[in-house]
Amino acid sequence: VQLQASGGGLVQAGGSLRLSCAASGFAFNDYAIGWFRQAPGKEREGVSCISNAQGTTYYADSVKGRFTISSDNAKNTVYLQMNSLKPEDTAVYYCAAELFACWGLQGLDYEINYWGKGTQVTVSS
Repeated sequence: VQLQASGGGLVQAGGSLRLSCAASGFAFNDYAIGWFRQAPGKEREGVSCISNAQGTTYYADSVKGRFTISSDNAKNTVYLQMNSLKPEDTAVYYCAAELFACWGLQGLDYEINYWGKGTQVTVSS
């Protein structure tokens, strides 16, 4: 099982980045896949999630209207398009997978089945 995250970097406030999470080794369509982020000294936050099984998406209030999550099932890859980035979006972003629905991925007490390594996003002011 592998979740390969990529696309992080350094960008100025107002700029954009696109994160990718390439999945392998499990039944992609049976899982919800999304992103957590964690900034130094702050708690982990569920940012966004997409469930192909349920046909649902989740966005944290802090990113609604700025971030868009999408899934390319042919490539087993989930994308997070991040626009209008703010310095407070600076964090390590982790890709994760949860069976069926975006429950744990939105911060509820459900098990996260698989984790990827983080990718650093830094937004300068």
